[in-house]
Amino acid sequence: MKFGIFYELQLPRPWAEGGELELYHNALDQLELADRLGYDYAWEVEHHFLEEYSHSPAPEVFLAAASQRTRQIRLAHGIMQLTTVHPARVAERIAALDLVSRGRVEFGMGESASVTELEPFGCNYEEKRAVWEDAVRAVIPMFRDGGCEYHGKYFDFPLRNVVPKPLQKPHPPLWVACSQLDTIEMAGCRGIGALAFQFLSADAAFAWVHAYYNAYTKRLDKLTDYVTNPNIAIVSYFMCAETDAEARRRADGVPFFQFALRFYGQSAMRERPKPGTVNLWDEYEKWKRANPEALARALSGGLIGSPETLRRKLRRFETSHIDQVILLNQAGKNTHADICESLELFAREVMPEFHANIPAHDAWKRQVLAGNITLEELDTQPFRDRYGPNSVQLPPQAAE
Repeated sequence: MKFGIFYELQLPRPWAEGGELELYHNALDQLELADRLGYDYAWEVEHHFLEEYSHSPAPEVFLAAASQRTRQIRLAHGIMQLTTVHPARVAERIAALDLVSRGRVEFGMGESASVTELEPFGCNYEEKRAVWEDAVRAVIPMFRDGGCEYHGKYFDFPLRNVVPKPLQKPHPPLWVACSQLDTIEMAGCRGIGALAFQFLSADAAFAWVHAYYNAYTKRLDKLTDYVTNPNIAIVSYFMCAETDAEARRRADGVPFFQFALRFYGQSAMRERPKPGTVNLWDEYEKWKRANPEALARALSGGLIGSPETLRRKLRRFETSHIDQVILLNQAGKNTHADICESLELFAREVMPEFHANIPAHDAWKRQVLAGNITLEELDTQPFRDRYGPNSVQLPPQAAE
């Protein structure tokens, strides 16, 4: 399998002068290191107004800066919100980034997850899937040579030639965020790469990989004329250290990530507190003191541990035929030094074994896509819990 790194650009309070400057440049240093170490992808999110959880509203700027400090790593939008920006601006930004990176862009797309982000841009939450689909139909033709026009329900675009054009022809690889597990099957039907959060077990991964590839091979229904990208990637919490205990000690930001994710995602339709009225880090510290056993459980999941522990976990997931694992260790107040050491140790002692197995995986996938291997239609109903019992749990009132 291949490996990526993942950035929300988290910045818990208290905020010091120059904190965002340090955050951005540390992340760019980490990405440059990952490129030298042989990581395959760097994924950057787009979020708006989510204090402390994500200070990354302009991923195209961050990835453009990264493109000038790296040579091989793929630069991936994970994701660009198609609901909050006009398709022509999306096409322009993707093409420009593809040119400055010399053809290393991965075009991840999504809808956004809550009214906190959507409402200021005039997007109705109930319509966000339909808006996303309309945007996909509008943006893809803009990558082709010559002019195009589009007349859909949400976007109406007169005949224009959207320039520049991307270096990758006819367009960079397409991905879609799968924040809910059942959208993995939707991604397969659309022929688009699936970006999902970590599965709770190897059995769950096995079932959802089957569902994805069966949807792709048996029920393909593209939104428009584009090159398909049959791939499934999962984001996993991550910290690698010499011992399991040391990895858990260094990964304190991981439960904060889960805490903030639940805070912003627990009720998509409610308006969040007014800016500056909630200190998420302080609330997280209170939760930690009150829930020591839950904290320990939260640190037991994902890819947090020694190289041997991580090899053991990844071997189980490798049998499910996941294409890529995306490692998340820029979280909470995890330190720059610990993140860099984690990336280096994993690249040296874990990654080579799984990189060596990429040709065998690719051969399996070619057989599946050609119809020479038929995958069983498995029931995914038992595997629809995104978080699991070991994740940070918040009572409803804690997210109000």
